[in-house]
Amino acid sequence: MYTRVKTQSEQQAMRDSGRMLADTLNLLKRELEPGMTTKQLADMAAKELKALGAEAPFLGYGNPGFPDVICISVNEQVVHGVPGARVIESGDIVSLDFGVRYKGMTTDSALSVIAGGKPKQQRHAELVEFTEKAMLAGVAVLQEGVRTGDIGAAVQIVLDRKRYGIVRDLVGHGVGHHLHEDPNIPNYGRPGSGPELHAGMTIAIEPMATLGGEAVYVGDDDWTILTRDGSWAAHFEHTVLITEDGAEILTDRG
Repeated sequence: MYTRVKTQSEQQAMRDSGRMLADTLNLLKRELEPGMTTKQLADMAAKELKALGAEAPFLGYGNPGFPDVICISVNEQVVHGVPGARVIESGDIVSLDFGVRYKGMTTDSALSVIAGGKPKQQRHAELVEFTEKAMLAGVAVLQEGVRTGDIGAAVQIVLDRKRYGIVRDLVGHGVGHHLHEDPNIPNYGRPGSGPELHAGMTIAIEPMATLGGEAVYVGDDDWTILTRDGSWAAHFEHTVLITEDGAEILTDRG
């Protein structure tokens, strides 16, 4: 479905959902340590979600159904990493992509962190930093009547400046009544192009950038998406409510 203008009650449900999501990601970021498995982190997210009384829109999503409540991707894994026995090493780039459904409304958010706080290479820390900056640049252009090309162009300017690979096969999207709604929100584009968006609509802006090329492939688990050239990647995402003269970040982590 195409993302709709949300009612006041729907917007409030998304604020509540977004706060739960942000709090959970902050918890995982604090607890993440080298030596943990990605499944241990996922179990932590599932426990927190249950305690909050919310639902996991990722669990069972798609065909085949995604097997966990959160996607955890490491280094060359761009997105949709399936939690499992992989041990997180010091300096790894770990991307946490999580969704929350509350009172029928869904939010979606992601962040990338350096395990242990010390990168293996300085360029890994810069990739994380500038991928987040690219997301925020996309948020900064939002207002009544913004077009998807305006958002994509703002994201692209930041990533092109650092000569990062922009994964064009993967895009942001509408969100709210469903996890993924139209229109797509590419991380590249021309200002003034693409569908027009309106105040009251909710979208997920999520740049995915690599230190190499843009080509990706799907792994043997039918879910994990990896860089074709083995380069490392970072991923950031916020669910935002478009307003008349800007945006409200519903998954703000503070």
